[in-house]
Amino acid sequence: MNEIIKGEEIDRIVNSIFSDFEGGKTIDEIDLYNKPNKTEVHELIQDLFGIIYPGYFRDRSYKTYNPKHHLAVVIEDVFYHLSKQIYLALDYGKERGSLPEEERKQESYRICKTFFDRIPMIREYVETDLLATYDGDPAAGSMEEIILAYPGLMAITIYRLAHELYLEHVPVLPRLMTEYAHSRTGIDIHPGATIGKYFFIDHGTGIVVGETSVIGKNVKIYQGVTIGALSTRGGQKLSGKKRHPTICDNVTIYAGASILGGDTVIGENAVIGGNAFITRSIEANTRVSMKNLEMEYKSEGKEGKREDLSQGDVWYYII
Repeated sequence: MNEIIKGEEIDRIVNSIFSDFEGGKTIDEIDLYNKPNKTEVHELIQDLFGIIYPGYFRDRSYKTYNPKHHLAVVIEDVFYHLSKQIYLALDYGKERGSLPEEERKQESYRICKTFFDRIPMIREYVETDLLATYDGDPAAGSMEEIILAYPGLMAITIYRLAHELYLEHVPVLPRLMTEYAHSRTGIDIHPGATIGKYFFIDHGTGIVVGETSVIGKNVKIYQGVTIGALSTRGGQKLSGKKRHPTICDNVTIYAGASILGGDTVIGENAVIGGNAFITRSIEANTRVSMKNLEMEYKSEGKEGKREDLSQGDVWYYII
C-alpha cells in the first residue's frame, strides 16, 4: 500500500481520465478562464458589504487616510471585477443565447452601471431590514451587533444585491451569491424572490424561499420555514411560472411552518403557527396553528403518558 506508484501506472491513469473528458458530457469541459469565477464572486460580496455598510467591513488591501478616498477605490475596483464576471456569465443564460464579444462587453458595462445606480435603493431597503430586526428581537444588544453578527441580515443583504442582478437577467452570478449566503447562514433565498421592506429573519437556519415567492412589507419569518413549490414534477416546463406563495404585509410565520403553492396567498396580518402545513390561501387577520397531535412521555420504570396531538389538523380563527 505504501509503494510509490510506477510512472507507467500514472500515465495509464491520466490517459484514462483524459479519454473520459472526450465523452461529450456536460461536465467534460475544462476551460477554466471563460466562466464566472466562484471565488471571485465570493470576494466581490465581501467588497460589496464594505459599500453597503461603510465602516463595518474593512479591506486591508487599500491604505488610504481618507475614508471616502478608500471607498472610491473599492467602488471602482468592484465595478471592474463585477463587470468582468457579468461578461463571463452572459453566455450561460437561457434568454440571451450567445452574444458577440463586443455586444457582451457593452451589455456587461450597462448592467454593472445599472446595478451601481441602484446601490442607494438597496441600502434604503437594507436599513429597513436592520430596523425590523432590532425592533423585533429583544435579544439584540445594538444595531452594530446585528450588522456584524446576525446571519439573517447577512442573508437578506446578499439577496438584495443578487436580486438586482437577477432583474437584469444576469445568469449564474445571482445564484452564486445567494448560495454563498446559504452556505454561510443556512438560509436559502432564491434571488428571484420579491421581498418588501422591513423583512425580519429570526434565527434563520433552514429557511427556504423559492424563486417566484412574493413577500410583502413587515414580514417576520422564523427558523425552518419553507415558502416553496407544491410540486416540481413538471421540471423545466414549470420554469418562469408562479410556483411559490404570496405572503402579504405584516405576516408572521413561526418555526417549521411550510407554505406551498403558487396559488397560495397568506393575507395581511395573518399569523402562521409553528409546524403548520399550508397548501391553500389564508384570509387576512387569521391565526393558523396546529392541534390534535400526539406527544408521548416515558420515564424509566413508569407507565407512559400520552397527550393527544396526533391528527395534525390545521385550525384557524379570525384575529
